[in-house]
Amino acid sequence: MPVKILIAGGFGVGKTTTVASISEIDPLTTEAEMTIAGIGVDDPGQRSEKTTTTVAMDFGCVTIDRSLKLYLFGTPGQARFGFMWDDLARGALGALVVVDSGRLDDCYPAIDFFERAGLPFVVGVNAFDGQLVHDLGAIRWALAIGEHVPLVQFDARDRLSVRDALLVVLDRALDRATRDKRG
Repeated sequence: MPVKILIAGGFGVGKTTTVASISEIDPLTTEAEMTIAGIGVDDPGQRSEKTTTTVAMDFGCVTIDRSLKLYLFGTPGQARFGFMWDDLARGALGALVVVDSGRLDDCYPAIDFFERAGLPFVVGVNAFDGQLVHDLGAIRWALAIGEHVPLVQFDARDRLSVRDALLVVLDRALDRATRDKRG
């Protein structure tokens, strides 16, 4: 059974890396070189060595078992590409919102989008270099997300860590589907 999952979040938080680290195919990326025109518009953060940006989407897939295959769609992170999110979200069962704990402001639009859309989502805090700027409790408070929204720490570069975060997304989507079926 094919399942569509979105990988979303702000600019430069690790969405493309998340898709690439777990995809069993060479991921499709729409990376373009950042230019001088993007200065002041695209801010990859102080720690970043980022030289490219996603201008449409990333795509990858991973087989969970013989009956379940995930199709991963990574969204662009810049606000100017926000118009694409509705189309990318169509048919998705859930989302992983990737967060940089040092740049929490960048993830508010993604969280707001999924709350408004009513799509089950998990907040995945990408531990750059194994470090978090804030602990998970402080992040939950700062993002004003309830206990019903799973909050996990993961490393976008590590296949098993990404797998574990995606399994939480699947669990959340399954819980939602089960509740909807009963209700």
